[in-house]
Amino acid sequence: MTQPVIEMAAVSKRFGALTALDEVSLTLAEGEVLGLMGHNGAGKSTSMKLILGLIRPSAGHLEVFGHAPSGAEANVLRQRLGYLPENVQFYEQLSGVEVLRYFARLKRVDLRRVADLLERVGLSHAMHRRVKTYSKGMRQRLGLAQALLGEPRLMLLDEPTVGLDPMATRDFYMLVDELRGKGVSVVLCSHVLPGVERHIDRAAILGQGRLLASGTIDELRETADLPLVVRLRTSRGGGELEQRLGAFGVSVTGVAGERVTLAVPGSAKIEVLRALMNDGAVEDVDLEPPTLESLYAHFDATLHPQTTVPGMRANESTTPRREEANA
Repeated sequence: MTQPVIEMAAVSKRFGALTALDEVSLTLAEGEVLGLMGHNGAGKSTSMKLILGLIRPSAGHLEVFGHAPSGAEANVLRQRLGYLPENVQFYEQLSGVEVLRYFARLKRVDLRRVADLLERVGLSHAMHRRVKTYSKGMRQRLGLAQALLGEPRLMLLDEPTVGLDPMATRDFYMLVDELRGKGVSVVLCSHVLPGVERHIDRAAILGQGRLLASGTIDELRETADLPLVVRLRTSRGGGELEQRLGAFGVSVTGVAGERVTLAVPGSAKIEVLRALMNDGAVEDVDLEPPTLESLYAHFDATLHPQTTVPGMRANESTTPRREEANA
C-alpha cells in the first residue's frame, strides 16, 4: 500500500486555553487534490502551518512524506513543498524577476527556470516592473510562481484565486489539473466554492477546529441527504404539481410563471423524473444535485445554525463568499 503524502491522526493544536485544532484526522494521497473548507478560525491555517512544520502538534500524529514536518528531515521536506499564502507579500522595490530569482536561490533552483515560470503564470510582460506597481491579482500570480519553484510534489494553496479575474482563475484551475496529472498532491483552501468542486477529489470541512465532514462530493451528498433541485417549465401550477408528487416527499420552493422549482428527496429521484417525463404538460426539466456550496452550508449549520436562512432552497447558502476580481 502506497504511503500517504500527508497523514494526520487525531491531531490537536492548542495555544494556551485556545484549541485551534481538535483531534483532526486526514490523509492525502499522491496526485490527489483535497479541498479544505471552513470559516476564518475553523483551523485551516493552523493545519497548513502544521504541515509546513512551522508549528508542532500538541497531540496526535502527523507525517508528511513519511516524516515529521518539524523534525530532523524538515529542511529536506520543504524542498518538496510549494506554499502560496492567502496574503502574499514581497519586497516592493524589487522587480518580479528579481523576487523570483531571490526565492530560487533560497530553494537552490536553477535560475534559468525563472523566466519560464513567469511566463507560465502570465507575468512575462511585467517581469521587469517593480512589485509595488503590481495589482493584487498580479501579486497573486507572482506568489503562485514562487510556490512552483523546484517542481514541488506537494502544493499548499491558501485562497489562491483571490484577486484573479475569471480568465486567470480558469488558467489556475487548469494548472491544478495539470499538477494532479503529474502526480503532485494539492491542498486547496478556498472560500470561492463555485467552480472548485470540478477540480478536487475530496473535500474536508472544518469548523471550530473540528473535522465536520470529509469525503468525495458524492460521499458528502449521501451523508447530507439533501434534496435535489428540479426546475421545470410547465403549464401546471405549483399547487397541482405538489399534490401530484407529494407522495414522493416533493415540495415546491419557487414559482415564476411557467417556471417551477421543486425540492426532491434523493431517494425519490428516479420515480419523480419518470412521473415528470410522462407528464405532457412538462416542456423542460433541469436537475441539479446538491452543490459544494449547499453541502458546506449543511455541515457548517451544525455549528452555525444562523447561516442557513429558513425556507432557503437546497442549493443556496449565505456562508461562502465570492471574491472580487482584481487582476
